[in-house]
Amino acid sequence: MIKVFNHWFHRKTVAQVAVDLMFPVVCVLFAAAWIGHSGHLAVEKVAFYAVIFAVTTIVFNAWLGIYQRVHSRTRTETRARAVLSLYLAIPLAYVVFSLLSVEEVDQGFLLLSGMAALFATLVRRVHSAHSRSGSLMRHRVLVFGVGDEAENVGRVLRKSDPDIEIVGFYPCATDTEIVVPSQVVLSRQMSLPDTAHALKVDEIIVAVRERRGGALPLRELLDCKLSGVRVLDLASYFERALGQLRLDSLRVGWLIFGEGFRQSWRRTTIKRFFDVVVASMLLLLAMPVMLVTALLIILEDGFPVFYRQERVGLDGRLFKVIKFRSMRNDAESDGKPRWASTNDDRVTRVGRVIRKLRIDELPQLCNVLAGDMSLVGPRPERPYFVDQLTRDIPFYAVRHSVKPGLTGWAQVCYHYGSTVDDSVQKLQYDLYYVKNHTLFVDIVILFQTVGVVLTGKGAR
Repeated sequence: MIKVFNHWFHRKTVAQVAVDLMFPVVCVLFAAAWIGHSGHLAVEKVAFYAVIFAVTTIVFNAWLGIYQRVHSRTRTETRARAVLSLYLAIPLAYVVFSLLSVEEVDQGFLLLSGMAALFATLVRRVHSAHSRSGSLMRHRVLVFGVGDEAENVGRVLRKSDPDIEIVGFYPCATDTEIVVPSQVVLSRQMSLPDTAHALKVDEIIVAVRERRGGALPLRELLDCKLSGVRVLDLASYFERALGQLRLDSLRVGWLIFGEGFRQSWRRTTIKRFFDVVVASMLLLLAMPVMLVTALLIILEDGFPVFYRQERVGLDGRLFKVIKFRSMRNDAESDGKPRWASTNDDRVTRVGRVIRKLRIDELPQLCNVLAGDMSLVGPRPERPYFVDQLTRDIPFYAVRHSVKPGLTGWAQVCYHYGSTVDDSVQKLQYDLYYVKNHTLFVDIVILFQTVGVVLTGKGAR
C-alpha cells in the first residue's frame, strides 16, 4: 500500500495507472520517430499531446471501474466497459491529435498508434480483472493467532483482497481454542521470526484479543519488524487494505493515541472555501437539469417540488435537508419513518430516474452553501434512525464530528443501505473518512462519485 496525503492506494492500482500512462505515450513517440524526421522540439510537442490523451483515457477507465481490484462483474460486463472506454477514446484521440501541428508527422498515423496502444491496454485490463495476480503482486501474510479474531481476519481477507496470500496462522501461547482450520495452523516448534523468514512473509497481522499478561511475544514481533517484516494490528491493517475502520477490531485506546482524527481551523477554512467555490460552480452548471426535473415532478405528481426533512448534522445539531421530491406525497402518511428500499413502491416514475442519476441530491448544494453540509462527508441521517443506531452501534456518534456531506467515502465504496447491518458497514467507511479526511481525500471521493453516477452503483 502507498499512502498519499492520508489516503491509501493499493500498489497494484498505482502500477496499473503508471503503465496505462506510459504505454500510449511510448507508442505514440515511437510512431512519431518511425515516420518523421522531427527534432527535439517536435518530440516534446508530440509527448505533450500523448500525455493529455493518456491521462484522459485513464480518467475514463477509472470512472468506468476498470481499475477496481475487488468487484462482482462478469468477464462480459468488464468487456462491455472496456468497449465503452474505447468508444469514448476515439473522438478524444481525434480531437487531441488534430490539434497537434507538426508538419513532419502524420497525424492520422499518430491517432492510430494511440488507439492501438489503448486497445492493447484495455485487453490487458480485462484479463487482469479476472485472473490471479502474478508473484510480484502477491502479498504473503501471516496471521498471529488462531482464535475467533484470527478466523474473522482470514475470512475478510480472502473475500476482500484477491492479492493476499495467507501463508498460515501462528498460535499464540495463551490460545486455548483453535477456531481456524487445523491444516493452516503453523507449528510453534520454530520461533515466530524463523517462521516468518522461512515462509518469506511480507506482513504479520496480530489477531489476538487478549494482550495482557505476556500474551504477545513482543521481543519476537520486534525481531520480525527489524528484519523487514511489517507488523500490524487489526485496526491498522483493515484501514490500509480496505479503507475502513472495522468495528470488531477497534479499541478506544487506538482511536485516542493513534494518528488521525485531527480537526484544525486551517483544515476547516480550506474545506469551507473549497465547498463554497465548487458548490457554486456545480449549482450554475446543474441549473438547466434542475429546472427540467422540477417541471417533470410537477407534471407527474404536482407540488411540492422539493422535499425538506430534518437531519442530524455537525455535533448532533439538526437542520433541514433539501431534495427533489422523488416519492408520492403520501409516502409516510402513517407518520412512521422508514428507510427507502431498492424497489420502493412509494417512488414515482420521475423519482426512479432522478434517484438513479443522483439528480434528487442536487438541491443539497444549497445546504452546502448555507454551511449545514459539506460536499464530502458522512451522509446525514434522520434523528429517529440516529437515536436507534447510536444505541445499537458503538462509535456511531463519531461520524458527527465532521459536517455531513453530499457524497462520502461510504457512498463510493458501499451500496445503498436500508438495514442496521448496512449502517454498520457504512459506518466503518465513515470512520475512515473522519480519521483521514484532507482536501486530497475530498477530491478523490468527488472523482469517484462521478464514476458511481455513471455506472449506477448503489442506486435505489
